Amino acid sequence: KEQSMRNIILGVTGSVAAIKTQKMYESLSNIGSVTVVATKSGEYFLKQCNFPYNYLTDESEWKENYKLGDSILHIELRKNASALVLAPLDANTLAKISLGLCDNLLTSVVRAWDWTKPMILAPSMNTMMWENEPTFEQLNIMKNRGAIVVDPVEKMLACGDVGVGAMADISVVSNLLNNLIRWSGLN
Repeated sequence: KEQSMRNIILGVTGSVAAIKTQKMYESLSNIGSVTVVATKSGEYFLKQCNFPYNYLTDESEWKENYKLGDSILHIELRKNASALVLAPLDANTLAKISLGLCDNLLTSVVRAWDWTKPMILAPSMNTMMWENEPTFEQLNIMKNRGAIVVDPVEKMLACGDVGVGAMADISVVSNLLNNLIRWSGLN
């Protein structure tokens, strides 16, 4: 199927790994058209690294002159998406989506997700957050729903700690998505 018909949502949350969003965006762009949806915390990092592409935020969701029957952004994003990649996925957003909370544009997309399509989670957080029991419980909830988790790697983290918690390499995430789309025949 045509690559140009693939629509990938790249969810960016409040992890320091969000500074890699431009490289992730460009890597995923080799697979299809990428729409970035950032949480408030994710947007902080996008601004810090001068992310050069357009992205959607909570403010993109509702227009001043919304009227009944108008399209709703998180539903339209979900309808048109071939896949959803949350990279980086911070501990806060993981907790929210595992409970079904939907208090921002990105978590609303997740809550409305069509589970016949791939969702890849690439967590990124401090080692102590990663190794904390709620993290594994929440990841298991998401895996049971159908999400695919790309575990973080061990290295020196932004805070200076050394341990597991850094987001997996961009090529690992994009290669996984490319294979999933090829195998499933999804647009």
